[in-house]
Amino acid sequence: MPEVKSILREVLPKQGQLYMEDVPTMVLCKPKLLPLKSVTLEKLEKMQMEAQEAVKQQELALKEQVQQVPS
Repeated sequence: MPEVKSILREVLPKQGQLYMEDVPTMVLCKPKLLPLKSVTLEKLEKMQMEAQEAVKQQELALKEQVQQVPS
């Protein structure tokens, strides 16, 4: 396939003002640190841990009651 040559030529004025349009470019921002766990996930994990602790305490209390009854 033959190369297509540009029809337009660049012309620089010999008199007058020369200006150039500023083309907007992308500006990179500093990266934002995201938490590894969301606040909601942390709350759910905390609730789960508390529930597990409550179950363990109930099981220990039941074991103590069972051990005291046969005596």
